[in-house]
Amino acid sequence: MRKTDDIIDRLAGDLKPVPRNALKRRFMLGILPALAVSLLLMLAILGLRIDMAEALMLPVFWVKSAYNALLAVAAFLAAYHLARPDGSRGRFFQAVAAIVAAMAVIAVAQLMMSPAESYRKLIVGSSALHCPALIFLFAIPVFSGNVWVLRRSAPTDLKLTGFIAGIAAGAAGAWVYSWFCTENGMPFVLIWYSLGILLTGIVGSLTGPRLLRW
Repeated sequence: MRKTDDIIDRLAGDLKPVPRNALKRRFMLGILPALAVSLLLMLAILGLRIDMAEALMLPVFWVKSAYNALLAVAAFLAAYHLARPDGSRGRFFQAVAAIVAAMAVIAVAQLMMSPAESYRKLIVGSSALHCPALIFLFAIPVFSGNVWVLRRSAPTDLKLTGFIAGIAAGAAGAWVYSWFCTENGMPFVLIWYSLGILLTGIVGSLTGPRLLRW
């Protein structure tokens, strides 16, 4: 019994307290450079949308940007809490539902105010087939940053954490892609952007148990 106590004392003797806000700094160190890589990747492959000066004056551009940014913030906050052994998802799914519902209202309103012949353009646009794939591509650096952070943390629900980390990366990738995308249809954003984000979340849930194991 004494030997066991001695072993425990030796193991605990070298323990040092974790610096305050260490997890927060780790997230910043893992996510911000990864987001910068996504932006550089987008600029190198696609470049900014050709009508950027005009787009910045359009409310729909900022609604599209805000939709992706709000989803990303909600997911990153949930991932931050899940990185601890006693962490939980909190109100993540309620927040996402509220953001998506608000976007759905905006999308329906745009359709109601538009002529019927413009519905196809507003819903399908000219890039529906490759939009989700490009969002997934630009999400990869951010997802890698999330994995780097979470592997050095202590999440317990690896499937859920992987899913939310994927949603965060997908929404960040969608935000990056929105600076190139010329689609101004809110129904398009609701359907195809959300599909790309969800795809990244599904990949995260499938790979989380393996990638986030600690």
